[in-house]
Amino acid sequence: MKPIRRRNFITLLGGIAAAWPCAVRAQQPAMPTIAFLSGGVPRVSAEATGAFKKGLAQVGYKVLYGQGHNLNIGFHWAWGQNDKLPELAAGLAQRQMAVIATAGVPEALAAKAATTTIPIVFTIEGDPIAAGLVPALDRPGGNVTGVAISKMQLSPKRLELLHQVIPTASTFALLVNPTNPAAEPQVKDAQAAAHSLGLQLHVLKASDDADIDAAFAALPGLQAGGLVIGSDQFFDSWSLKIAVLALQRSVPAIYQHRAFTAGGGLISYGANVADAFQLAGVYTGRILHGEKPADLPVQQSTKVDLLINLKTAKTLSITIPPALLGRADETIE
Repeated sequence: MKPIRRRNFITLLGGIAAAWPCAVRAQQPAMPTIAFLSGGVPRVSAEATGAFKKGLAQVGYKVLYGQGHNLNIGFHWAWGQNDKLPELAAGLAQRQMAVIATAGVPEALAAKAATTTIPIVFTIEGDPIAAGLVPALDRPGGNVTGVAISKMQLSPKRLELLHQVIPTASTFALLVNPTNPAAEPQVKDAQAAAHSLGLQLHVLKASDDADIDAAFAALPGLQAGGLVIGSDQFFDSWSLKIAVLALQRSVPAIYQHRAFTAGGGLISYGANVADAFQLAGVYTGRILHGEKPADLPVQQSTKVDLLINLKTAKTLSITIPPALLGRADETIE
């Protein structure tokens, strides 16, 4: 047997030592990458994304930002344009995300159309069965599950609350985004509520900035005593503008999120965003741990918040009923 020279032996050892960390790294599981898909914009979604990360942390996953974290999250925004969602979802499916989390009905439907294998965790307002996302709440089957803020649409309740504030008004308007598949059930439920209350309801539509201006310009001709704004990520993106327009035109209006009321809107009534998206974060983490979406029942987030801007009420010469004030989770003065 030919002897190994000392220099060659040292070189051999060095090569083994250099290759060893690579071998160890190759055996370690890859860090999972998930996607958060939203039709909105980042600046009005901080509460939702923060709660989602908190839910992930509850089950052991932290966003990659520094040493020791074990998860990558990509945030993907349609910037108020629902027609961009199918393309975004298709791109995520091609990149084989570990999980796709979605914020709203259009986002969830776009993701579902893009993949039948990648787990999808939705957060929506309304009934996920009626939306066509799952066949059943207890055992959703397939690759889709998530959090439903309420099995019923909240637009009828918003109409009822606004009518309590303006009991003398008999005509109201509902603003919806026609590009949102959830718009039709929102209209249907709100019209049923208007009928039961003996009210007339006009439906206005907006899917871009100019449409919003046109909708507010139409309100005086309709003699609408108040405006209910349908739930939609597009309206989230323009919530401050909508609040300002409502105040400028002296229109009592109600929407779903605090940002609207804080910006000058009269009332907001909607899901507790932190509660809903934290639940979605927990479900996403559980799927990363190996559970299947088919076996995870759709969760119900029943916590809703009622906020009233008393300063706006005073500006509009509106007296908020004491009973409604007593129910408010927060008042802005």
